[in-house]
Amino acid sequence: MRTSFEWIRSMVPGLTEDPKEYSDRMTMFGQKVEFFTDLSKDLEKIVVGQIRSIVPHQDSDHLCICQVDVGQEEPIQIVTGASNMKENDKVPVVLDGGRVAGGHDGTKTEGGIKIKKGKLRGVESFGMMCSIEELGSSRDLFPDAPEDGLYILPSDAPVGCDAVKYLGLDDKVIEYEITGNRVDCFSVLGIAREAACAFSLPFKPALIKETGVSGNCADDISVTIENDGLCKRFVAREVRNVKIGPSPEWMQKRLRSQGIRPINNIVDITNYVMEEYGQPMHSYDYDQIAGKKIIVRNAKDGEIFTTLDGEEHKLDPDMLLICDGEKPVGLAGIMGGENSMITDDVTTVLFEAATFDGTNIRKSAKRLGMRTEASGMFEKGLDPNNAILAMNRACALVEEMGAGEVVAGTVDVYKAKKEPVTIPFEPERYNVFLGTDISADEIASYFEAEGLSVDREKKLVSIPTFRQDLLCFADLAEEVARFFGYDRIPVTALKGVTLSGGISEKDEVLDIARNSAFNYGFSEAMCFSFESPKVYDKLLLSEDDERRNAIKIMNPLGEDYSIMRTQTVNSMLESLSLNSSRRNPDARLFELGKTYIAKALPLTTLPDERDIFTLGFYGEGDFFVMKGVVLDFLESAGIRGDIVFDPDSKNPFLHPGRKAEIKFSGESLGFLGEVHPTVLSSYGIRERAYIACIDIEKVLSKRDPSVRYEAIANFPASTRDLSLDVPKDITAGEIEAVFKKYGTKNLESFSLFDIYEGEQVREGRKSMAYNIVFRAPDRSLSDDDVNPAIEKILKGLSEIGVELRK
Repeated sequence: MRTSFEWIRSMVPGLTEDPKEYSDRMTMFGQKVEFFTDLSKDLEKIVVGQIRSIVPHQDSDHLCICQVDVGQEEPIQIVTGASNMKENDKVPVVLDGGRVAGGHDGTKTEGGIKIKKGKLRGVESFGMMCSIEELGSSRDLFPDAPEDGLYILPSDAPVGCDAVKYLGLDDKVIEYEITGNRVDCFSVLGIAREAACAFSLPFKPALIKETGVSGNCADDISVTIENDGLCKRFVAREVRNVKIGPSPEWMQKRLRSQGIRPINNIVDITNYVMEEYGQPMHSYDYDQIAGKKIIVRNAKDGEIFTTLDGEEHKLDPDMLLICDGEKPVGLAGIMGGENSMITDDVTTVLFEAATFDGTNIRKSAKRLGMRTEASGMFEKGLDPNNAILAMNRACALVEEMGAGEVVAGTVDVYKAKKEPVTIPFEPERYNVFLGTDISADEIASYFEAEGLSVDREKKLVSIPTFRQDLLCFADLAEEVARFFGYDRIPVTALKGVTLSGGISEKDEVLDIARNSAFNYGFSEAMCFSFESPKVYDKLLLSEDDERRNAIKIMNPLGEDYSIMRTQTVNSMLESLSLNSSRRNPDARLFELGKTYIAKALPLTTLPDERDIFTLGFYGEGDFFVMKGVVLDFLESAGIRGDIVFDPDSKNPFLHPGRKAEIKFSGESLGFLGEVHPTVLSSYGIRERAYIACIDIEKVLSKRDPSVRYEAIANFPASTRDLSLDVPKDITAGEIEAVFKKYGTKNLESFSLFDIYEGEQVREGRKSMAYNIVFRAPDRSLSDDDVNPAIEKILKGLSEIGVELRK
């Protein structure tokens, strides 16, 4: 939402704060200001000038020398290459030392362009005449400006006056972030009311004068609503003897400040009222309305309608049409029809201000792919009682501007009138809730300042219909907090609540996962929870794989985001692929995200949302690096005992010889491995990549969070190195299982320090070297203690085909 600062000041006349102070106060009051733009930034020393004479430049075919009256004692001389001016034309002139916003081609320059006197082909020039683009605006907002040339001002522009102010470019535009529940603030009127409350100033909107001459609008037009669920109110008024022409300069300035191009007085009035009241309006050529009747009905299936922009649209029965006695003339809440366009020949106009169902308008606009400013307003859910106010304001502007004669009477179809809501007035409760001590009278004054009615005797607050966000006690308490000032509310302890510190066990494990990844140089990735069904084929999942049973999204953004993910591998590979395509030589990423597993399809209950810790990298590192990161996390998370890496993993997207299922106490906690080359190719990753996925819920069910401490050993260790001749199909895990089984109670640790395959090893075999450590807590171990354990280990290894290397 944007507003003109000067427009706000016109309704809050005592507002003297500058835009920065205004923005800060409005943000603290609950209407967050995103930013403000000074339209006159980089515009200095620009006045209205009148060209007194034009002579050709003697040394140039395209330059001419002008004498320009800028309100000084003598005209100034300006050399220009423009060709669209003539003597006595009035133009914007930037004087020596002044500044313009940019070039004539529309490009803007930070800080503007300073204009200095100088010579062009030997002739002195003491300023520059400007195009509209050089003033920081465009032909979209000034349609009378030439495509390439000076902007010619109206003949009544005062010579020597500030051209920036004359053109309305001295305004400030404020951009707000309005929450969806404050529909009333999607209008200049609503923002001005908030500003008046924020600064404790009177709110003075424009007075709406009573309008209407002889006749009765109801005698000239009838309105029928066939679906009053989708059209809650329809207001119509008639204007005769219409005089199409430009709207007054003050209205054009305000429309331009809102980013709206002035067109003509009738169209400008409807746009002006839409910005001022937040109520879209439409105008019809009364003489083109067949049967002099308006019918609001649902479209027929497959009905074709051509809108004002000349586009044909195929409609469905859920969409709402505004029709005359023979044909559709408007797509309700979105855009009028080409057949109802206002032309310069119009003599009688029918104004419409209606209230349509916001949800229906949003869905219709989305299906048609034609979201307009009007549909954006309607979809927020407008107040039906605002329609008549906007209509009367438009008619008052018609008479004020001399654009026509408003016919007396109004056609107003309003079946279910919306009434004000009444809420108990409970000042003591507000104070307890907020921790404040504000008198009842002061609280009542807060409410009355924003248009609420307070009955102190009955202790009731009547909420006007434009405040659709105020429905209960908490809403009124929030209003008290806004007026009193959030920064002034004292800090108080919560009452009746037992406070306890710390975080949940799940959050603790998630923090451990995050820190483990950071410690190993991984960066956190944020991925979508929805993806394309095509990813299953990319991951080589079989047709009967349970991970294909994904939940379909009812209203997806597109096929690529049409299902909820059942695995996180695709998201990680997509992120690695993006890094690879940007030629990043080394990427390490992790994600703490969810998968969504349906208990039954179609859904009858909420899906099982699983937190998954996903790691992925390519570049420096290999399978064992990933294994080390996983082990570090699991041990830090409290997985105490033997963690088994089973090579029999059922994940086809992993390399068949470099993958493992992570098991603890016989249950899988996840998997890790090198990504299958075919999968790498389909993702466009040009080198080996590794991935690991761990189910946080399973880690939580197996973890032992207790911490155990052991005293530093008092006796030395006894170590042995074993060089083993191992069949290629025997894994390190199988060998280490033998160590644990036969190593006796004095076995402290073991580690693989070398693995070799080559000429000195038999075919089909590999060499693996381990360092084994023995230690006793109560004595020093001798060879007689260690050697029997080594013999048992070697005997156990021989049972699986492993020999001591000779």
